[in-house]
Amino acid sequence: MDEGTDARDVLENKLLPLRRGYIGVVNRSQKDIEGKKDIRAALAAERKFFLSHPAYRHMADRMGTPHLQKTLNQQLTNHIRESLPTLRSKLQSQLLSLEKEVEEYKNFRPDDPTRKTKALLQMVQQFGVDFEKRIEGSGDQVDTLELSGGARINRIFHERFPFELVKMEFDEKDLRREISYAIKNIHGVRTGLFTPDMAFEAIVKKQIVKLKEPSLKCVDLVVSELATVIKKCAEKLSSYPRLREETERIVTTYIREREGRTKDQILLLIDIEQSYINTNHEDFIGFANAQQRSSQLNKKRAIPNQGEILVIRRGWLTINNISLMKGGSKEYWFVLTAESLSWYKDEEEKEKKYMLPLDNLKIRDVEKGFMSNKHVFAIFNTEQRNVYKDLRQIELACDSQEDVDSWKASFLRAGVYPEKDQAENEDGAQENTFSMDPQLERQVETIRNLVDSYVAIINKSIRDLMPKTIMHLMINNTKAFIHHELLAYLYSSADQSSLMEESADQAQRRDDMLRMYHALKEALNIIGDISTSTVSTPVPPPVDDTWLQNTSSHSPTPQRRPMSSVHPPGRPPAVRGPTPGPPLMPVPVGAAASFSAPPIPSRPGPQSMFANNDPFSAPPQIPSRPVRIPPGIPPGVPRRPPAAPSRPTIIRPAEPSLLD
Repeated sequence: MDEGTDARDVLENKLLPLRRGYIGVVNRSQKDIEGKKDIRAALAAERKFFLSHPAYRHMADRMGTPHLQKTLNQQLTNHIRESLPTLRSKLQSQLLSLEKEVEEYKNFRPDDPTRKTKALLQMVQQFGVDFEKRIEGSGDQVDTLELSGGARINRIFHERFPFELVKMEFDEKDLRREISYAIKNIHGVRTGLFTPDMAFEAIVKKQIVKLKEPSLKCVDLVVSELATVIKKCAEKLSSYPRLREETERIVTTYIREREGRTKDQILLLIDIEQSYINTNHEDFIGFANAQQRSSQLNKKRAIPNQGEILVIRRGWLTINNISLMKGGSKEYWFVLTAESLSWYKDEEEKEKKYMLPLDNLKIRDVEKGFMSNKHVFAIFNTEQRNVYKDLRQIELACDSQEDVDSWKASFLRAGVYPEKDQAENEDGAQENTFSMDPQLERQVETIRNLVDSYVAIINKSIRDLMPKTIMHLMINNTKAFIHHELLAYLYSSADQSSLMEESADQAQRRDDMLRMYHALKEALNIIGDISTSTVSTPVPPPVDDTWLQNTSSHSPTPQRRPMSSVHPPGRPPAVRGPTPGPPLMPVPVGAAASFSAPPIPSRPGPQSMFANNDPFSAPPQIPSRPVRIPPGIPPGVPRRPPAAPSRPTIIRPAEPSLLD
């Protein structure tokens, strides 16, 4: 600034108001820097300048570099304190997420033998508990996406195994042909007058032998599920690869041993059933009732109560083979009863779409489409009639093969059986060309009813004994082995040090996790100390600068403000100041010394009392004047001694990005 001018209106926040006002400082001039003026001396000179200057002495306590430093520190402290709650919440959530994982590492030391022994015991016990929970269905973490463990084994017992049993029963033509051959071979050259008992016994024993294949298949399915359960339970032992490998090997080997004994026991049960045909069983119909049932042969199913329809199954299915012209594939709510298959718009069963009687229906498998991920089976009419509208068969789609098998088992309960292979059908038709006389036909029908009754008794017994045998000889024994003998087998297979050797990845993961855990706790302690030792200063209210906008809109030309009355009468009236325009962007004053620009040559005349050394500010605006006054003091104006030392100074506003 020129001599005799001041920045009082700016520093009093009257000219260009800011929310937090302005703080003036006096920086060292280039001459002071070259003369290696001490910082302490510069601060003392700055303090003396503000106290002695008549325009600034009343605000000297709010001027100077120390006050600027204090204000900036307070603003930074307040900003940090306002950010602490969010930071504290984030750190606490991370700490809570690590608590469960760190818990298992708190009481374990890799190099301590006692800790290794304790950890081995705990892991083997936990393995046994997890195995039992998965089988018994009392696990803490319930899988809501798919069946697993005991639920899948239960499905094998009560859906897959009955389905395999029923599949053997539908071969009506072959069974009748075998009965007729048995009767003829027993009579030999004679023509029999009575139905032979030996034919019944021979056919029943042959049907009982057929139970071996589905029974052994059931055992294989259960073994497969147990192996899956073992692998899932062993996932918690992944920290110790050798221990996990040995545990899986020992338990799987034991299951394979029990598998052999279970299969032997099941075959023994079937042999026992085959060894003696008990025709005095309470559920057996007997010879007299068998003849009476001959008249009811064409009834494929019986209704439990005449006034009640038995609902076998409900669920969602997709009709897969509807053309796009007719709407494309759609999902419906299906209801299967003992007499019909109906489908509705939704599960409320209010809007029925169609009802299909089950007479002359069969099931066949359909290959999954190239672009489809659904599993499909079809229902068709054996008399080559349309099943639904113009469709010869309905393709029903499920999300998984398990759902398909379950629906097939339900259809079997309703009397809808799978289709035989075409080649077998043709062979059966060719072999069934012989004719039977009425007497032989009556004998075949009688034995057929007797066989049907007795095989139903055997199937009921096998369906009841199979789950019990598998549970006793395989699953329960495996649970007892894990609880009582697994630890001994582990000690005998390898030494403790090799079993409890951690993997490198696990050791690194444990160290990183513990380090992070302690760092989070320390950070929370530090934040707690900071939050209790700082005081926040409220932000000043916004200033009203509407008068600036009104003034600038009505006065496009620069206006000079009247001088303060405190100045001496000899002060020149002309004031060199910035013209109205964009405000200059202030910078932090503390960095002025390091970012000061090279000195600007001054014109001849007295040094200005204020100078701007800011290299990042906008270039100064020079107001237009009709006649440029040459350097020096015009004649007639008395010379006044300067009010302060003649040295370059800077009055800088506070940084708005930090203080506003």
